[in-house]
Parts: sequence; structure tokens; C-alpha cells
Amino acid sequence: MRLLLISNSTNAGEEYLDYPKLEIKKFLGEKKITGLFIPYAGVSVSFDDYATRVKDRFNEIGHDIISIHEAADPVEAVKNAEAIIVGGGNTWQLIKMIQDNDLINAVREKVLGGTPYIGWSAGSNVTCPTIKTTNDMPVVEPGSFNAFNLIKFQINPHYQDKNPDGHAGETREDRINEFIIANKEMMVLGLREGCMFRIEGDDIRLIGDRPVRVFSYGNEARELSNTDDFSEFL
Repeated sequence: MRLLLISNSTNAGEEYLDYPKLEIKKFLGEKKITGLFIPYAGVSVSFDDYATRVKDRFNEIGHDIISIHEAADPVEAVKNAEAIIVGGGNTWQLIKMIQDNDLINAVREKVLGGTPYIGWSAGSNVTCPTIKTTNDMPVVEPGSFNAFNLIKFQINPHYQDKNPDGHAGETREDRINEFIIANKEMMVLGLREGCMFRIEGDDIRLIGDRPVRVFSYGNEARELSNTDDFSEFL
């Protein structure tokens, strides 16, 4: 199984998919690949426009995409894909459309069979057992919270430590601690912006200069850097 799970598409002040593009290129290799892009998380952007943005960036690094929303048979498109690429946006809409198009098992089988998977933000979230650690508002109602279940831990993408000044509500850490109290068997990894996980079989490593915050029931949250061993999570 090969996964590149990216916290966010764009760092502040940068162009779309600029910071992860070279890691995407290394992950896919030098031989040109035409990946299958799943734009379903796009709510305020049309799927056509979303696919064009991603295609332009992938063309820049020597690869290409086609979009699943143009396929007559989405399941067949997954079966024929050279790579699966899932963009960010609203995780609730993403998982609803994945479920509505019967793609959970199709994508899971394809990726477990060795097809590379790249996801950012919501696209990373759906590789987890569930989408319960998304930051997004539930603008639609999926059939369930269940996702691709490719990894055994939960990711919280865009993880940040503090609320904005003047805001008295719960922090992200407060919300994740609620999750692990209600879901004691699950671990949550807070993946900060500018970072990603690269998973190759039994090897997992953090790419990026910011540490990951690890939450598990009954333990103090801890920080792991890109020099630490993440094998416990696989």
C-alpha cells in the first residue's frame, strides 16, 4: 500500500499545491502517470474548475489527471486508475458522494492492491476508519461516518494549537480529547499544515518541519517529529 497523506493543499501566501508538488512528483516517480482525481469535496468550486486547477499543477510536475466526475461509470474508472487522487474541501460532501457512487470498496481494494493514493485535507481524512476527526461543518448527511479504512488511526488535518485571539470557545485539542473519550480505542494524529505522511507498505514517515501531536485515551498528548519512529501507528 502506498499513500501520500497531505495536511493542506496550500500554505499561506503560496500558490495552490505549491509546497507539496515536489513530494507528489517523487511519490509518483519519473514515468508519467495519469491519475484519477476525485473532486467531490468541492462545494463552492465546480468540479470542472477544481479538476482544471489540479491538472495544471500535475502537468507542471510531469504527470496528468482525469476526473471521476466525467466518467460514465465511476467504479470502473477506479478499477482502471493508475493512481487515486482525492482533493480537499468539505469532508461530509466528499464521503457522501463516495458512498453514493459505491466507491468505498472499489477504492479500498484498488489501493490495498498497490495503486498509489494521494490525498490532501479531506482527501487524507477519508483514508481513516471514519471521518469523525474532520474539521468541517456537516453541510450534507452521508449514509455513515465510515471511510476507506486504509490506516488504523485518525488524522486531524490542519491541526493547530490555539484558537484566535478573543475567541473563548474550545481549542482543537479540546475537541480531539472529547473524541478519544468517546472513542477510547482510537488514536488521533494532529497533522499540522505544511506536513504529510508518506506510507510505503510497513514504513511510515513524516515529511515536514512541524511535529505531529498524538492523542490516545488515558495518555498525555505527545509530539513526534520527522526524526521519530511512527511504526507503532501501522
